[in-house]
Amino acid sequence: MKRILLLGVAATALIASPLAFETNADAQINTRSQAMTVDPERGVLTMAPLLERMTPAVVSIRTVQEATSPSSAKSPEQEMMERFFGGRMPQQNRGPREGLGSGVIFDASNGLIITNNHVIKGADEIIVTFNDRRIVEAELVGTDPQTDLALLKVDTRDLTEIRLAKTGEAKVGDYVIAVGNPFGLSSTVTSGIISALGRDQRSGDNYSNYIQTDASINPGNSGGALVNSKGELIGINTAILSRSGGNNGIGFAVPIRTVKNVIEQLRENGEVKRGRIGVVIQNVTPDLRDALNLKSLDGAFIADVGEDTPAEKAGLEPEDVIIEFNGEKILDNNDLRNLVGLLQPGTRASVTYLRGGSRRTTRINVEAAPEVADETVPAASRYGNETDAKMEAFDGAEVTNIPDDVELRGGNEGVYVAKVDRSSKAYRAGLQRGDVIRRVGRTNVEDLGDFKDALDASEGPYALRIERQGQNLYLAVK
Repeated sequence: MKRILLLGVAATALIASPLAFETNADAQINTRSQAMTVDPERGVLTMAPLLERMTPAVVSIRTVQEATSPSSAKSPEQEMMERFFGGRMPQQNRGPREGLGSGVIFDASNGLIITNNHVIKGADEIIVTFNDRRIVEAELVGTDPQTDLALLKVDTRDLTEIRLAKTGEAKVGDYVIAVGNPFGLSSTVTSGIISALGRDQRSGDNYSNYIQTDASINPGNSGGALVNSKGELIGINTAILSRSGGNNGIGFAVPIRTVKNVIEQLRENGEVKRGRIGVVIQNVTPDLRDALNLKSLDGAFIADVGEDTPAEKAGLEPEDVIIEFNGEKILDNNDLRNLVGLLQPGTRASVTYLRGGSRRTTRINVEAAPEVADETVPAASRYGNETDAKMEAFDGAEVTNIPDDVELRGGNEGVYVAKVDRSSKAYRAGLQRGDVIRRVGRTNVEDLGDFKDALDASEGPYALRIERQGQNLYLAVK
């Protein structure tokens, strides 16, 4: 397949010593709650009873993409090769293409199977092979590329489903087992531990809050099950981090909270509708914490609140720090983005935030997110000519009054960053040419004189509220 982001869990390092277990029958571990048990007949540690219950819920997925008609357009690679060899290169084989992956049965009575979007993307046929060697064609119910999940349906009976774990229970260090079909080898089992939680590997508009595990990397594992020692599904194996494409012991799985939210919407609507509350958020950096006298780095810092949005109606303001949303703790802006984005529009949620050191709680309505949303911090912009009045060397930045020919969303009160020295603290803090500084600490700035007074009133670090390409954000400069 075009995209090979495949995950298994490394058969590493969680081998318990037999000395850690008594071998008499009274000391056997409950097979319904633990991965490792002692086989009384053989006297060996084994996961066989757990796997016998779990592996029938993991299926092999084979996809077929029919041949496409030749295109007259050439790729840059084709043009380069033709120039190099002095003639037209032969047409590539355009026959059917096949791909392999895995899936997990989570609703046996309705024949519903979870897998990755990249496993079935572009497929004309999706063929599912079960643990008992039955082969059936699957129907695509819906996909969500932003979380790389897809939902399939098969019309067959006598299936085994996997039990879903409770959300929020997984912890770093937990023993985990992965089941999939690497290289087409059905029911392959590997094991390891949870290395980290809440990993953000997203790009663009993708949503991610991955479980990281020391996973072995094999084609065909994508879409398979990551389970805990009770045999409960805690994630869908999805991606790896590797320079060579081989196993570096860093793999990722979509956590069960995300899986439940996405699959429920795909099941009901065939698509995922995401929510928003209308805030621009960023992480709390150590410098920003010191500049604004915050007590912790935890939470999602509100840089801006949109007009007539749920956040504005709920009373949220810039410089508030959201620490809980809908009953879930918020450690950084990615936590909030994922929680809000995976809620269906129309949901009413609780939000807890800090303002001026005080903890507050309110209710907020989640509205539908626009089809295309840009939540990234914009790049540097190039405004008009600088004015003559300027302040040199504000920690490596040259600051002036706002040029007359610059139109800004927030008006003409503030100062303009005309230049930033790449070796300066201001540059390392993220200040860019074209930024407009609106506020220093809790003092609004109208012009260069106000800006100088605000700097003189404090020894730093300085919390700067700036406008960049129409968006507000905060930076701290020492």
